[in-house]
Amino acid sequence: MLAMTDAAVEAISALTSQDGQQAAGLRFAVREESDAGAQLALSIAPAPEDGDEVLGTDSGARVFLEPQAASFLDDKVLDVQQDEQGQLNFAVMQQPEA
Repeated sequence: MLAMTDAAVEAISALTSQDGQQAAGLRFAVREESDAGAQLALSIAPAPEDGDEVLGTDSGARVFLEPQAASFLDDKVLDVQQDEQGQLNFAVMQQPEA
């Protein structure tokens, strides 16, 4: 299952609480898949679509995973990293081996 860092949870909560969208979540869908991996599309969604896997946290952050994206992200960690301009970007990394 996709894991999320505390920074990612905070960023998702901040994004989805804008515009009064309390039930919204961050939705991942596979835009394009290749041997090298998958290109993901991110969007703020008011609700999960049929078949989406829904991940929630105690703080209320919600992530909706389209079935193909859920399969791709099953062993990944979602984090937020700051670039040189100070912009926050979501990053998907491999989960460390247990």
